[in-house]
Amino acid sequence: MFLSVVVFCSFALTSSVSLTESDVDPWYVAAVYEHNVILNPEPGVPLSRVDALQHMQKNLDIYEEQAARAARQGAQILVFPEDGLHGFNFTRSSISGYLETIPDPQQESWNPCTEPGKYNNTEVLQRLSCMARRNNLYLVANMPDLQPCPLKTDPSSSCPSDGRWQFNTNVVFRSDGLLVARYHKQNLYFEKAFDTPPQPEIITFDTPFAGRFGIMICFDILFHKPTVTLVERGVRQLVYPTAWMNQLPLLDSIQFQWAFSLGANVTLLAANIRNNRLNMRGSGIYTPFSATYHHAQKGDPEEGRLLVARMPVLDPLWVGPSVSTDERVVRSETTSSTATESGFCHQENCSDSPPPETAPSSSVTFISSMMYDPFTFFLLNETEGDVNVCNGTFCCHLRYRRLQHGGSKELYALGAFAGTHTVNGRYALQVCALVRCGGLEASSCGQEVEEAESKMDFLLEGKFGTRYVYPSVLASKMVLEQPEHLETAADGRVTMKHSKMAGGLVTACLYGRMYHLDIE
Repeated sequence: MFLSVVVFCSFALTSSVSLTESDVDPWYVAAVYEHNVILNPEPGVPLSRVDALQHMQKNLDIYEEQAARAARQGAQILVFPEDGLHGFNFTRSSISGYLETIPDPQQESWNPCTEPGKYNNTEVLQRLSCMARRNNLYLVANMPDLQPCPLKTDPSSSCPSDGRWQFNTNVVFRSDGLLVARYHKQNLYFEKAFDTPPQPEIITFDTPFAGRFGIMICFDILFHKPTVTLVERGVRQLVYPTAWMNQLPLLDSIQFQWAFSLGANVTLLAANIRNNRLNMRGSGIYTPFSATYHHAQKGDPEEGRLLVARMPVLDPLWVGPSVSTDERVVRSETTSSTATESGFCHQENCSDSPPPETAPSSSVTFISSMMYDPFTFFLLNETEGDVNVCNGTFCCHLRYRRLQHGGSKELYALGAFAGTHTVNGRYALQVCALVRCGGLEASSCGQEVEEAESKMDFLLEGKFGTRYVYPSVLASKMVLEQPEHLETAADGRVTMKHSKMAGGLVTACLYGRMYHLDIE
C-alpha cells in the first residue's frame, strides 16, 4: 500500500452510504484556509463565556469571509486549521469559557443551524453549521470539546479528577449544516488544556461528491493511530487541521505533508495556522501526483491564504471513469507554477543496481545532531560519487552528481539515523537524508537551512525495517519537487531517484517510521 503511486489500495471499510458512478463525479473541488488566528493575549487567564465567545467570533468572522470565497470558486469541502478559533497556550482551567459540549453524531442526528435550541452553549457549533449550510459545502473546523466522564460511577476510569474530559476536537458539517463527524485528537503536543481520549478514535465521514474521508489533527500524522490505521483500512482521503511549528531540515510543514501523501498514497487536505513568532506556516492540497501549496517566506506579511484545487476522487469504494495519474503538476502559490515530470517506475523497470547490504565505516564519517537525533554523516566533498553511511546496522546509499551554481560554495552530507526520537515527542525512526549543511564546517551539518544554489542529480536508497517510508525533496525557498522515481522492494529496500532540479537542493529524505517499536 505504501510507496505505491501506481496501484491504488484495493480494500476499505464498508461505507454507510452507498456511492455509485451516477452519484459521484471523478473530480471534486477542495479548499483549505491557512489562518492568521486572532489570539487571546493572555491565554493563561480564565475568561467568562461571554468574553470567550467575543474572542472566537472575531475568528469566525474571518471564517465566514473565506467560506464564501471558497464557495464562489466552486469548493465542495473546506478545511480550517487546528486552534483556529481559540488559539493556544491555555491551561486546563483558563480554556473553560471556550468549551462547548459536542454531541456524538454517531449516536444522534443534529443540525445546529436549523435546531439551535436543542443544546445550550453551542453558539460556535451553530455558526459553523450555518456557515456550511449557507455556502453549500462540507466544512471541517477545530474547536475545544467538553465531555462529562464517570468519575463518581466508575472511579477506576481514566476520568480526570475534576470529572470532565476536555478534548482537542475536529467537527465536520454536511453541506446542509448537519453535524456528521466528531474526532478527538489522540496525540497531543504539550497541550495542557486537553486530555487524551480514553480510546483512540478512528473517524470517517462520507460525501456525495468524493466518497469517504478520514480525520486527524496535527501531531497525529507521525503516529500509527489514528492516521495509519485509517489508511490501512482503505481510507485514501484525509482532512488535516494542524498548528504545525516548522523544523528543518526534515519536518517542515509542506515537506512532510506531501511526503505523507506520497508515502501513504493518499489525498491530504492540510490547513495550518499562520504565526511568525511560532514559525507556523505552510498548507496544501496534495495527492500522490500533485501538490497545491503555500509556504510564506520569512518577512512576508502575516496574513491568511485560501487554497482551492480540483481533485481526483481516490476513494476505492467508488468505481467510475478512470482517474488519470499523469497530471503530475506541482503548483506553488508562492512561486506561480512549477512543473516536474514524474515517471514512477516499478522495480523491474529500474536499471540501477542495489547498494551493498552493509557499508564499511569510514574515517570521513562523523556524528552530528539533526532534529535532536545523533545522525551519522558522510561529507560529500566531490562533485559526484557513490557513497554509503551507516548508523548501527542501518545503512543508506547515495549516488550523486552535483551541479554547482557559479562559484557558490556549499557543503552537503549524507546522514543516517536509526533509533528512537526522544525530544518533543517519542517515536522510532529509520532515516536517510541528503542535506545542505548550514556552513562549510562539518559541525554545521544538520542545521536548519532554507536556501541553496547547488542542484543535484541523485539516487538515494536505504533498506528499511518498515514499509512506512515517506519521501521528500525540498528545494530552495520552500519549493517542493516531485521525485522522478520511487520504488520499494520486497526486502524493504526503498529507492528515490531525482534529476533536473528546478532549484537548489535543501533536503532529500526517506523518512521511515518504525511504528511497531513505539512504546505506548
